Amino acid sequence: MDFAFNEEQQFLHDTLHDFVAKEVKPQARHVDETGEFPWDIIQKLGAMGMLGLNIPEAYGGAGADELSVAIFLEELGRGCGSTGLISEAHLCLAAAAINLFGSEAQKQRYLTPLARGKVLGALGLTEPGTGSDLQGIRTTARRDGDEWIINGSKMWMTNGGVAGTAVLLCRTKAERSSHSLSQFIVPTDTPGFQAGPPEKKMGLHGCWSHAVSLDDVRVPLDHLLGAEGKGLQQTLAVLDGGRIGIGALSVGLGQAALEEAIGYARQRETFGRPIAEHQAIQFKLADMATKVHIARQALYYAAWRKEQGLPFSKEGAMAKLFATEMAEEVAYQAIQIHGGYGYSHEYPVERIYRDARLMTIGEGTSEVQRMVIARRIIKGR
Repeated sequence: MDFAFNEEQQFLHDTLHDFVAKEVKPQARHVDETGEFPWDIIQKLGAMGMLGLNIPEAYGGAGADELSVAIFLEELGRGCGSTGLISEAHLCLAAAAINLFGSEAQKQRYLTPLARGKVLGALGLTEPGTGSDLQGIRTTARRDGDEWIINGSKMWMTNGGVAGTAVLLCRTKAERSSHSLSQFIVPTDTPGFQAGPPEKKMGLHGCWSHAVSLDDVRVPLDHLLGAEGKGLQQTLAVLDGGRIGIGALSVGLGQAALEEAIGYARQRETFGRPIAEHQAIQFKLADMATKVHIARQALYYAAWRKEQGLPFSKEGAMAKLFATEMAEEVAYQAIQIHGGYGYSHEYPVERIYRDARLMTIGEGTSEVQRMVIARRIIKGR
């Protein structure tokens, strides 16, 4: 294993680092305070080819490796959590599901516009009474001639009101079993697909999450994604990869909080000298930097295993668990270092803290990650 960037990865990192510094970070406060969706940034990322980073070249994407995707999301996280999560849901959930399980015709039809950033993608899992218990899904899809009819509702659907293509997990058999669910590709302009207004959230205000109602949504039979009855297994496979994406975004948030804390500690003076010279602050910064570094290495290792075609579910869960909890803790300590100013909108650390809080919940809570890890280590996998 060698996590040193190759030439292409280094170019990607440097390009994104500059782009985030010039285009993304300066808008982060405005996006947070207004709740505006950052369409201009998303369109620029699409023009740069970043919204097709993990999509094969045959379908208009860049065909980049898993580490490159992690680099992309980490750099976005350094600048704006909202922009990062929009991109993560598009790449690691919706596009990944179609790329993993779509037919050739589905990939040609849906991946190409997703790769070019012409439309955004969304994945619909969570429902009003169903969170981590995916087998409790109540949204149904039933055959009617040459169509599927979908009825139900989804909650917390990232990009749900702005995406052009949605992948939905639906119940195709009445019984509660591991073979009762299926995935479907649903264009969001299909009659009966209705997204509510963006939810009011603690953070990530520019990344819109929606309740979506599905009222007799009709799609052709060929909109079934993958095999009927394999929706649960397909969803879990998508989430395995999505955890690496959330981990990368969290590393970026943690890095941003660390950088803000270092900058503030260098210029804030008490008792006649910068607080960075006080051992209490130095120890905080040392712990923060160490945890960011460890999270990044765990993340890179999980991405490397995925790229090599090795089992990575346990390693992805470990990376997601550690990175997301690290981001929240580092942001917390950054606020402490800022003192009263850290609680003010004047400094970015309070926004970073609010944005980081979601990461231990989305795409599998920390508790779910511990279940995944425990099951694999106990069974000796």
